[in-house]
Amino acid sequence: MSDERQTEWVEIVISVRHVDAAEVAGFLATTVPAARAGVELRDESIIFWVPLNEGDGALRETRAAVSALAAGGIAVDPARVELQPAAPEGEWRDVWKRYFRVTRVARRVVIVPSWEEYAPARGDVVLQVDPGRAFGTGLHASTRLCLIEMDTMSSADQPVLQGECPKVTRFLDLGTGSGILAIAAAKLWPASSGLAIDIDPVAVEVATENALRNGVAERVSCALTPLGAVRERFDLVMANIQMDVLRSLRDVVVQRIAPGGILILSGLLDEEARDVARWYALLPEIQTPRVRQCADDPEWSAAVLQRVAG
Repeated sequence: MSDERQTEWVEIVISVRHVDAAEVAGFLATTVPAARAGVELRDESIIFWVPLNEGDGALRETRAAVSALAAGGIAVDPARVELQPAAPEGEWRDVWKRYFRVTRVARRVVIVPSWEEYAPARGDVVLQVDPGRAFGTGLHASTRLCLIEMDTMSSADQPVLQGECPKVTRFLDLGTGSGILAIAAAKLWPASSGLAIDIDPVAVEVATENALRNGVAERVSCALTPLGAVRERFDLVMANIQMDVLRSLRDVVVQRIAPGGILILSGLLDEEARDVARWYALLPEIQTPRVRQCADDPEWSAAVLQRVAG
């Protein structure tokens, strides 16, 4: 990446006690869109990155979120939320290298960054993804939950819901970010193809690069296409995005699911996932909602729903 691109990032820094860090980070991830890409705990600060031209807006959103936390009794001060120049990309990538290793996120799914070597075991589905400019390295609980559900769904001996899982020939990744879920779908169902869409041009660029890197570019189309402009129905729809967006898009999302198809909703705290599942299940064509809580990060959950067949 060029030096010009390296200067386009700033850091949002939130001072926080270590004991409150997990709670604050979880709240920010659901209320501040820029924080969904992941945060770093540095000493007694939570830090996340935003493009330079979005810095002022993200700072206002973060201070509003921190004010809400302070009103709820958390020892945080919105006046101590700051905006500062980001370290050069090479430096923060070196930081990531200390923490981002080969990670098995599901029974068969393994995430491998470019600086690590890995000899796949028989049956492994390897996703080659580095942390970068778009959300989705597989480390966040919301992404892991989606990958676990997809791994389960693609295993004939482990049905996701009470009925039979559909054969996935076409999939839709809504809010694709880095493209990791679309890439995983293409690898878990080798005969499938799909559409990965996002409203962020950078995300579409990154997803396209990652699909090429993983050898699935011919089967994963990455685009800025608005969901409302998509007319096709899909056997599998994945949406790892915020609760308010999932609620507002309910009717159009459900119309994109083929009869008998599966919808995986993530990006949600546990109670949010249950609320969203109930909201979707109010539609007569949706059946058998189930919520899976993340085993190692129980604040986060994903909802799995199925459209009535026929």
